[in-house]
Amino acid sequence: MKRVISLLFILSALSISAFGQRQKLQNQPYADQKIFHLGFMVGMHTQDLVLTQSGYVNENGEVWFSEIPSYLPGFSVGLITDLYLNTYTNLRAIPTLHLGSKDFVFKEQTSGEEFRTGVRNNYITLPLQVKLAAGRINNYRPYFIAGVYGSIEFASRKTLPVLLKPYDYGIEIGVGCDFYLPYFKLCPELKFCFGLNEMLEKDRSDLVDIELMKYPLSLAKAMQRMIVLSFNFE
Repeated sequence: MKRVISLLFILSALSISAFGQRQKLQNQPYADQKIFHLGFMVGMHTQDLVLTQSGYVNENGEVWFSEIPSYLPGFSVGLITDLYLNTYTNLRAIPTLHLGSKDFVFKEQTSGEEFRTGVRNNYITLPLQVKLAAGRINNYRPYFIAGVYGSIEFASRKTLPVLLKPYDYGIEIGVGCDFYLPYFKLCPELKFCFGLNEMLEKDRSDLVDIELMKYPLSLAKAMQRMIVLSFNFE
């Protein structure tokens, strides 16, 4: 969380510093007046789940609790399509590929016994965003984004103790800043994604080892979250 706050502070500081600069020659003075333009983004992300425990007690009297102890970095790449609406508003669709994973730790409440497992999740997402930008100052322009997204997972691996549903949908918000360079715009952006679909797959007929059933049964609910730091080239 400290890293997220630091990134937000850096973006804010860059935006504020732009106000203190003297007026100078603008790069690409008509870049924001294009009705439609394309670009691409590359970046990194972390996947997380908000877990709700079920309190399930198995035949041996065991009660297991789980958590995701740390964030693992993942890779993101996408295509930017941008439609100009007015001076301060744009509509954007950004089909994106997210390659990442999550690590689970299950702990038995009495004995303290631990079981660790990982889930690799590769998602294709389609966000639809509204970009609200401030006025341009020299070669800087901070902005805010808000929108919705849908996602689908490909190449999911069954027979693991934890299995997630292959589809999700939710809302996302973020901040960024356009930097106008001589030949393109470079836009660092920080985005938060909040899933609204219950992701835990409860039908585990695929599990061959019955001993593993106590782990998915210990969970009642899982909601997805994601933080994405990207660099947009437009």
